[in-house]
Amino acid sequence: MPTLASVNVGLPKDVRWQGRTVRTGAWKRPVSGARTVRRLNIDGDGQGDLAGHGGEMRAVLVYQLDSYRYWARELDRDDLRPGHFGENLTVDGLPDDEVCIGDRYRIGGAVFEVTQPRVTCYRVGLRLGEPRMAALLVAHRRPGFYCRVIEEGEVEAGQEIVKVSSGPEGMTVEEIDGLLYLPGHSRGQVERALRIPALSPGWRASMLALLRQADLGPTGAGGNAGLTGAAAAPPAWPGFRRLTVAGVHEESRSVVSLTLAAPDGVPLPAALPGQFLTVRVRPDAHEAPLVRGYSLSGPPGAGSYRISVKREPHGLVSAYLHTHAAVGDELEVAAPRGVFCLSEGASPVVLVSVGVGATPVLAMLHALARSAAEREVWWLHGARSGAEHAFARETRDLLAALPHAQCRIFYSRPGPDDHRGVDYTDEGRLTPARIAGLGLPADADAYLCGPPAFMDATTAALLDVGLEPSRVRTELFGAKTALTPGIDTPATAPAPHQPAGQPGTGPDVTFARSGLTVPWQPDRISLLELAEACDVPVQWSCRTGVCHTCELPLLSGAVDYSPDPVDPPAEGNVLICCSTPAKHTDAVVLDL
Repeated sequence: MPTLASVNVGLPKDVRWQGRTVRTGAWKRPVSGARTVRRLNIDGDGQGDLAGHGGEMRAVLVYQLDSYRYWARELDRDDLRPGHFGENLTVDGLPDDEVCIGDRYRIGGAVFEVTQPRVTCYRVGLRLGEPRMAALLVAHRRPGFYCRVIEEGEVEAGQEIVKVSSGPEGMTVEEIDGLLYLPGHSRGQVERALRIPALSPGWRASMLALLRQADLGPTGAGGNAGLTGAAAAPPAWPGFRRLTVAGVHEESRSVVSLTLAAPDGVPLPAALPGQFLTVRVRPDAHEAPLVRGYSLSGPPGAGSYRISVKREPHGLVSAYLHTHAAVGDELEVAAPRGVFCLSEGASPVVLVSVGVGATPVLAMLHALARSAAEREVWWLHGARSGAEHAFARETRDLLAALPHAQCRIFYSRPGPDDHRGVDYTDEGRLTPARIAGLGLPADADAYLCGPPAFMDATTAALLDVGLEPSRVRTELFGAKTALTPGIDTPATAPAPHQPAGQPGTGPDVTFARSGLTVPWQPDRISLLELAEACDVPVQWSCRTGVCHTCELPLLSGAVDYSPDPVDPPAEGNVLICCSTPAKHTDAVVLDL
C-alpha cells in the first residue's frame, strides 16, 4: 500500500541568483501533524509564480521517495530530503510509470486527482544547486505530478494512499511527459491524451498544438508545436538572399510600399498571410549592417512580396528605405517567417489594427477576398486622418468582394477633406468601449496588430465580449515582452546596449528586433546570457533546452548546442538558452 511519507510546505521568498532576485516557493520543509488541504493550496504553502505554478489544476505537487533514492545515486548526493524537489507531498509508491492522468487517490480526509506532470522550470535546479535539473527530470523520465483537490480535508505523514478511481485511457505521467517533451509525438497518443477530461487546460492546449502539427505532415518544419504553441512550414531559404525592388508606391504621408521580386524573375515561394520579412541594409558602408522586420502586406501567392514601411522619426532603416530604395535596387532579405497567420475554417474573422499595424491583417484580407470566403469578416481600423490612412482604397475594394463583410474605420482627427460615411465611419479612437458596442460574434477568430498598449486593451475588450483567449492572436512590432519567471522586470526597462566589459572577439550577433549588433564574447555560456547582458528582452523558463520558451527564428548563421536540446527546435529556429555561435559561422542574426 503506498503511503504519504512527508507533507511539505513553504511560502514564497526572495532568493539571490546570478545577480538577480528570484521570487520562489520552491523551498519546502516537512511539517509534523495534520495539515488541511484546500482547493488551491495546503495550509502554510504558497507559490511565487502563479503563471507557471499553482492554481486549481496544480494545487499540490507530488514526488516519490524512489526518485529521491535514484537522484541520490545519479547526482552522488547524500543531502536530499523531502521537499528538496519542491513537492508538497513526498510519497512512498505512486511511480510516474504507473500513476495515470485522471487517477484519483484518497489520503486522510482529502481526495486528489492527477492532472499533469511537473512543469519544467529552472527553479528546481536553483533549489538543488543543479542547473541541469529541469532537463534531467524529463530525460530520466522522473518528473513527478500535479493534482487538483477534489475533496478538501486533512492529511498527515504516515497515512495510507487509497486509489479511488482510474483515469480513462490509462495514460501514465511518464508517458504524457515524454509525449510532450521528447522527440516523436505519436498522433494516436495525442488523441488519447485529449480524451482525458482531467488533463489540465495548459497541457490540453499543448496536445491540440501537437495534433495540428501532425496534420501538417512532412511539409512541417519539425520542432515541438506543443511547447511553442504553433506549427509552421520551414523557411523557404536559409539566411539572406538578394531580391530586386520591382515597385515603390506611396500609401500615405508616412508609409511607402516596396514590391520585391527574384532577380531572375522566378516566382518567389508563397508566404502565409500574416508573416513578415526580415531586411538587411547597410546605410553606412563603414558600419555594421542594420536588420529590421516588416510584415508582408500584399496578396499571398503573387510570386512577389510587398512590404510596407512607416518612416519613424529616428528610424535609420525606415529613413534609408524611404529615401534610397528605388526600382532596380537590390535588398538582402530573409525568408518569410512568423506564426501570426490566418487560420482556415468557417468561423467569423475579426481583423483589428491601427496605423501601419494594418499590414499583416491586410495580407489576411487579401487571402479571404481571393478565396471568395463565405466567412463573416469584420475590418476594424484606426488612423489619425485620411492623410495617414494607408491602404484605404485597397481595403474598400477587398471588402466589397466579400459577401459578409463589416467595416468600421475610426479617425481620431479627421482632416477638412475627410468625409464621414465615405472615408471613415466613426470619429475618435478605436477604443475598448467602442469594440464592446459593435456586437462582434463570440465565436470569431480575432487578429490584432498595433502598439502594445492598444493590443492589451483590445484583447481584454474582446475577451469581455465573449471571445475565447485561444482565438485572439496578436502581432507585435519591435522587441517582444520579456518573460523571466519569478524575476520582476522594471516598468521602464533600459534600451538594448552593448554589454559591459571588453568587446567580444567572436562573430557578430545581431538582435534584429532590438536593432543591436554585438561581437560574441567567448566567456558567455549561451546566446541567452549575452542577450541578458545587453538588456535585450528575452523569454525563457528552463534554461536547459527542454521547455522551448526561448525558441525563436535563426535568421542567419549557425549555432552549437551545449547541452543538446531534449527535443530539437523547428527547422530554421534556435533555442538560445543552450546555444552559442558555431565555430565556423561569421555572424548570427536572431529574431530577438
